[in-house]
Amino acid sequence: MSWFQRLFGHNRGVVIGMIHVQALPGTPHHSTSIAEIVKKACLEAKGYVEAGINALMLENMHDVPYVQPDQLGPEVTASMTAVSCAIRQMYPDLPIGVQVLSAANQQALAVAQAAGLNFIRAEGFVFSHVGDEGILNACAGELLRYRRQIGAEDVKVLTDIKKKHSSHAITSDVSLAETAKAAEFFLSDGVIVTGTSTGCPTSLKDVEDVRQAVGIPVLIGSGVSQANLAQSLTAANGCIVGSHFKLGGQWQNNVDFDRVRQFMEEVRKFQM
Repeated sequence: MSWFQRLFGHNRGVVIGMIHVQALPGTPHHSTSIAEIVKKACLEAKGYVEAGINALMLENMHDVPYVQPDQLGPEVTASMTAVSCAIRQMYPDLPIGVQVLSAANQQALAVAQAAGLNFIRAEGFVFSHVGDEGILNACAGELLRYRRQIGAEDVKVLTDIKKKHSSHAITSDVSLAETAKAAEFFLSDGVIVTGTSTGCPTSLKDVEDVRQAVGIPVLIGSGVSQANLAQSLTAANGCIVGSHFKLGGQWQNNVDFDRVRQFMEEVRKFQM
């Protein structure tokens, strides 16, 4: 049995629901206390679980505009840890992951290790690219050494390849499949394929190309909806869903748990 099936209970059809944590201290949209931020995230987690979600991922997406990892204040890491610990206490056995924007992968590992989370979503694992925040350099060597240093080997690292909201002109001679192979060679636990932006559908041909290129789990990281659910869950091991679960399909809005329930009813047909 693969680590993916041991963790998520299925080898196919896994759905990870996104909790977009409210804007954290020091960021432009921050407007409420840490206690209120934790409370809202916990309520979302409860709604997701009651709707039948397989796993959760926490992300500080409301912290726009994002900064480079070395400019990220310790208050963000501390706040994400507080939220993560609260949700982990509610659900000791639920698979939970975290992403800290932008490309703050070591910070995400530290949060996961402190809160007892199961995985992180990492940007810029192999090859460099240009994101909204500027140039992001490859981090696999440093990140996995840091994971070993803090004793977090049980925390899986799922890595975006040629990720959304980025320009990949400087690696245009390296295909998506070759990038996935490089991520596998550099010990990624799984790869994430996305569209060009948040909520934008992912090319199923891209997903298939990556699946044929690697032997590690492949997830779809953007644009999965009720309309393309069957094709998406057939093509990949799982998907990360944020925008589709929100009111009106807009990531900035609150979660629409009726949408989640309907979605998960369909998902159960594909899980194995």
